[in-house]
Amino acid sequence: MKNTRAKGRAASIAGIAVVGLMLASCSSGSSASDDAKSGQDSRGPITYVQGKDNSNVVRPLIAKWNKAHPDEKVTFKEQSDQADQQHDDLVQHFQAKDDNYDVVDVDVVWTAEFAAKSWLTPLTGDMKIDTSKLLPSTVKTATYNDTLYAAPQTSDGALLYYRKDLVKTPPKTWDDMMSDCKIAKDAGIGCYAGQFAKYEGLTVNASEAINGAGGAVLNGSGKPDVDTSDAKAGLQKLVDAFQDGNIPKEAITYQEEQGRQAFEDGKLLFLRNWPYVYSLAKTDGSSKVKDTFGIAPIPGADGVGASTLGGHNAAISVYSKHKATAHDFLEFLISNDTQKFFATQGSLAPVIGDLYTDQELTAKLPYLPTLLKSIESAEPRPVTPFYPAVTKAIQDNTYAALKGSKSVDSAMQDMQAALKSATDGGGN
Repeated sequence: MKNTRAKGRAASIAGIAVVGLMLASCSSGSSASDDAKSGQDSRGPITYVQGKDNSNVVRPLIAKWNKAHPDEKVTFKEQSDQADQQHDDLVQHFQAKDDNYDVVDVDVVWTAEFAAKSWLTPLTGDMKIDTSKLLPSTVKTATYNDTLYAAPQTSDGALLYYRKDLVKTPPKTWDDMMSDCKIAKDAGIGCYAGQFAKYEGLTVNASEAINGAGGAVLNGSGKPDVDTSDAKAGLQKLVDAFQDGNIPKEAITYQEEQGRQAFEDGKLLFLRNWPYVYSLAKTDGSSKVKDTFGIAPIPGADGVGASTLGGHNAAISVYSKHKATAHDFLEFLISNDTQKFFATQGSLAPVIGDLYTDQELTAKLPYLPTLLKSIESAEPRPVTPFYPAVTKAIQDNTYAALKGSKSVDSAMQDMQAALKSATDGGGN
């Protein structure tokens, strides 16, 4: 959703204020179709919109593009590093039919919402892109109602960062990790942190806890299914870890960056976060763990946990006047060279499957095979145009349970009811 794709990328979501917008009727079919077709043969300067470029991957790529395309230059519109603000900014400009937002970076959970509102140009006909080399899971995140609406740009899977100078073998299960917390206490540091502030990262972490315990947020039919013993057991593990101090109390405020900083400062034994942390933890001058951390899959109940599938897609606004240039820019973003640059410069997960076994890349980024394992075992978040209401239901009730203002049983019962309202088309 970091670089901010973790929030972003990660991480990532609309705030409460936009829930009502999700329930508004879509644009009329003829108007939407006309907007999508307009400018498909037109070339010229375009604007690319994305969250804060903390890892400095966007500017060098745009400079490379602009050098090769002097008559079709791309201007970078950099948003904030807050995913909800990024989302709301896109919504506002789509509603205003702003033709200055040509290519937009969208979190994987926004694709369905924006496509349902007829704000994204379908990648069909002259707009079609080749997805044959891309990981199927990434293509699925860019697809709504069997139509491709975006180019998968980066994928994401959670990794467990651990202090290999303190823990020789990474934990294989959640219970193993909790047992290792005595090492952290002896060392005078916190044991484990993820993302537990009340934002999209909490939805991600709660979903991983639920899925990792054998539960599910939605069942195979797409119906809410959190009021079950397995789902409750997953959330209970997080609650217990907060109560006994294995998750430090300050982690209730952590988003991706706060956790990364704590880990780099040597204050944590274990950190659940996205791949972008690897590059920064290795290269930041202030990092105290650059030579002492390892990586592993996140642990579940009986082995490798179920990461939440993250990542970002690049889409063409239906209001763009230069869609032919925008289309070529999408192809540039998913090219081998660009995908390698994303990986080496920003520790971003490639969408091209073959790159995970590329010898040059794995020599530089030894975590890639572990990351592929995480992505392959990942569970997507619900694909629904009502996602803001869905994530709000998960966040509100998980946060209440972690804070101790609701029991796990009550939190799951309330979450079930709120999810049902959201997926039935209510949710406001």
